[in-house]
Amino acid sequence: MTAAVPAIYTHGHVVLPLRRLHRAVALLVAAACLGVLVIAALLTPSPTGVGTHTALHYQPCDFLARTGVPCPSCGMTTSFAWFARGNLVASFYVQPLGMVLALLTAATFWVSLYMAVTGIPALNLVGTIPPRYYLFPFFAFAVAAWGWKMFLIARGIDGWR
Repeated sequence: MTAAVPAIYTHGHVVLPLRRLHRAVALLVAAACLGVLVIAALLTPSPTGVGTHTALHYQPCDFLARTGVPCPSCGMTTSFAWFARGNLVASFYVQPLGMVLALLTAATFWVSLYMAVTGIPALNLVGTIPPRYYLFPFFAFAVAAWGWKMFLIARGIDGWR
């Protein structure tokens, strides 16, 4: 007598492979994510926790310069640079949201590369999760990360040492 396979382990539908265009788009997304991470790895993180982006010939943050308060994205490039070096603690300390975004960039690289190489769609699960379960926590975390950055700058604490 054979035991019946529970319905949770059976596939209810056939997964169709991705078309060439979709695989090419997945490859472009993987290349873009890899490019961001490689550029971050080539940058030297600023010891102040902000301003690493000036090495890319961008202007310093006007919002921070005029108000003394960091903008919501202050420290993101520094956080990415620390992440690309493998120092997750420094990346999180400098800008928590930056570390989360760098982690998502790395995950997106691997998922996109997987989709481009195998042709298997890997993002079906994301479509089944209602946005309120990840958007509200993400925005709450972004506000908390901005608050952390304001706290660091208000206390005169430099970046990661």
